[in-house]
Amino acid sequence: MNVTKRPDTTQNGTGSAESLYGLIEQLYPICRSITGDGLRATLGIIRQRIPITISEIPTGTKVFDWRVPKEWNIRDAWIKNSRGEKVVDFDDSNLHVLNYSMPVDQKISFNDLNDHLYSDPAHPQVIPYRTSYYKEQWGFCLSHLQRSGLDVNDTYHVFIDSTLTTGSMSLGEYVIKGESEEEVLISSHVCHPSLCNDNLSGVSLAVHLAQYLAQKKQRYTYRFLFMPGTIGAITWLALNQKNSHKIKHGLVLSCLGDEGSMTYKQSRRGDTEIDQITKYVLSSAGDSFDVRPFKPVGYDERQYCSPGINLPVGCLMRTPFGEFPEYHTSADNLSFVKQEALEDSFAKLKQIMHLIEGNVRYINCNPMCEPNLGKHGLYSLTGGKAQSEVNQQAVLWVLNYSDGEHSLLDIAELSGYSFEKIKQAAKALENVRLLRGISQA
Repeated sequence: MNVTKRPDTTQNGTGSAESLYGLIEQLYPICRSITGDGLRATLGIIRQRIPITISEIPTGTKVFDWRVPKEWNIRDAWIKNSRGEKVVDFDDSNLHVLNYSMPVDQKISFNDLNDHLYSDPAHPQVIPYRTSYYKEQWGFCLSHLQRSGLDVNDTYHVFIDSTLTTGSMSLGEYVIKGESEEEVLISSHVCHPSLCNDNLSGVSLAVHLAQYLAQKKQRYTYRFLFMPGTIGAITWLALNQKNSHKIKHGLVLSCLGDEGSMTYKQSRRGDTEIDQITKYVLSSAGDSFDVRPFKPVGYDERQYCSPGINLPVGCLMRTPFGEFPEYHTSADNLSFVKQEALEDSFAKLKQIMHLIEGNVRYINCNPMCEPNLGKHGLYSLTGGKAQSEVNQQAVLWVLNYSDGEHSLLDIAELSGYSFEKIKQAAKALENVRLLRGISQA
């Protein structure tokens, strides 16, 4: 688990809507998969912005009940009719090929070709995204309108110039060292080809969050993972099993660029601090939001929350996967993600990090009844002269519940005061040594 240097944040480090969208735009054309040169190219672009360490895990490496698959690369693919016209062309969309297709070069009848075609009659104008990572076969994806237009009496030339070879799977990792060895995990999958919301939105937010945090002094250490979905998380966990206990909070980022309201899927435990913090941030924003219990389906939170690992990791989304019609189709394109939605997601994500950093626990150093605040130079706190001053009632709440068991967020929720008012009161009390912070991550 290497710790890398902090990045040069002078380029594209603002987290502006334009910068968030711009990285998605840059990554969109690349044909990615769970292995191969498209994945490496994607990680290479990310490394231009933050200094990720890229690890290559060899084909066949055993990771729990899995093995790292063969490496897949593709150069070209098409279907031609008997007149030599391309009726499906990989150059038009990298979604046209069944991801991980084995190579093929042959002439076949429509009936034989039809067994290798994938379309969605319910959404006839879009190209579906389909994969075959662990079963060697070939296929083409096309809109149902395209498929309906094929001549059933024609002969077709199918060509896929791809390779499935012994190689490796690439994992990207960036660590920002904090005051503590205890970690916050931010994970996003980078394996999907030209799909923007799922999950170039999550990738872009993670990159910009890393740039933002690298400029600040942090209590926690932050670990960012950019990996293929499922097999990437399984591999990382298998290789880092001895150190995964350091992870105290975690978020999987996905589907964060659409116009839907925010959704948070809780960790398997359901009562972890990241669950509490994320729900508080979303509820405090004044926008509509949804909190859902953990289910063992979805993204890599299901790996981090598997019963033998059970890390405190939730999933932050806008519209959840599978609940927007553009999901896993060519309609999840650059026009589907919105700059305003990306910016809003980023603002909420930064606020979550702010609470993670600030949600400490204290011990009351003078717990025998209320202390004489005037004696400790805190009389002005009780005068109520201005709203900018520390709130008297917040001071009393903090004093009473600073027992080492309640965090500042616990006190905020019990009292009804904002986290910031409670934090301000605690800081004032700490400054006059009426409170003592304790290690509580």
